[in-house]
Amino acid sequence: MSIFVIDDHPLMREAVVMLLRRLRASTQVVELERLASVSKAIAEHGEPELVCLDLKLPDTNGVSGVREVRQMLPDTSLIVLSASPSSDYEDLAREAGADAYVEKSAGAAQIAKVLREFLAEEAGDDENAPTIPDKLSKRQKQLLVMLDRGLSNRDIAEQLSISEHTVKVHLWRLFRRLNVKSRSQASHLARTAGLLDL
Repeated sequence: MSIFVIDDHPLMREAVVMLLRRLRASTQVVELERLASVSKAIAEHGEPELVCLDLKLPDTNGVSGVREVRQMLPDTSLIVLSASPSSDYEDLAREAGADAYVEKSAGAAQIAKVLREFLAEEAGDDENAPTIPDKLSKRQKQLLVMLDRGLSNRDIAEQLSISEHTVKVHLWRLFRRLNVKSRSQASHLARTAGLLDL
């Protein structure tokens, strides 16, 4: 498996690559400068297990890059590393499909902490133990409330004005974030951990 680092700033890209190699020396890290290179990289290296994406690339606008990566790689973990404050773009990036948003100004230790969480997830650490996340997106909280109410995927799609396929993708990501396998496990964890009150 590989990890894609997409950033047009060479120094930042190299810094992220160094962090990744320190955390997972055995994994191939593919460096890309723009979004247009992703399709070719997938053809050459296969689908990555993780994508680290800068928001401001020469061929993106706002969170368009997040949407494009999510369309190409619906099952891949996606971390946005951005120079923009989280207050400006985090909610938009998560709505567009990002699994995490980290400000570049957070520093190497914080960035490494987030990367470690995703790499540990992929490695299957604590495979059977549900995980109580520090922070859920607004959409993830909505989904937990709807699951707790027993709504079907179709009902959720209608309420959120999105397609059933998008609901399935959101649920898949939510289950992976919580490290659960089913709707009932997600609801149980949400109730017992107080996630419905967040």
